Amino acid sequence: MAAPIRTLCCSVLKNSNKYFSTTCGVRAGEKWRQEHGLSRSGTEYGPLTDLPDWSYADGRPAPPMKGQLRRKQEREVLARRIVMLNTEMDRGIETWKKKQEEAKRIEEHKKSLLLKPKGNLLVKKS
Repeated sequence: MAAPIRTLCCSVLKNSNKYFSTTCGVRAGEKWRQEHGLSRSGTEYGPLTDLPDWSYADGRPAPPMKGQLRRKQEREVLARRIVMLNTEMDRGIETWKKKQEEAKRIEEHKKSLLLKPKGNLLVKKS
C-alpha cells in the first residue's frame, strides 16, 4: 500500500514547478539587531518576552507564565555558573602566584648554597 503512494508522490514532485526548500530560513534583521546591542531575534529577551501580557483590573500583576519562569531559572543557573568559574579562576591565579614565589624562593636558596669565593678571589671582588 505504501509503495504506490510513494511513487505517486515522487512523480507529482518531479513534475511540479515548485520545490521544497531544505535550507534554514534567514533571520530577518539579525545583523542589525546585534549591531545595535539587541538580541538575535525579538523573542529571546526584552520587555515583550519578559513582562506579563496582562494584569488584573485592580492593578495586581499577573502570575508569571511557564516561559518566564523557565527563562528566569536559566538566567539564575547561568549566573551561578559565572560566579563559580570566576572564583575558580581567582583561586587558580592565586595558586599560580604562590607556586611562582615558591620557585623563586627555592632558586634563591640554591644560589645561597653555592660555593663562595675565598682568599684572593674574595679580595679582588671587593
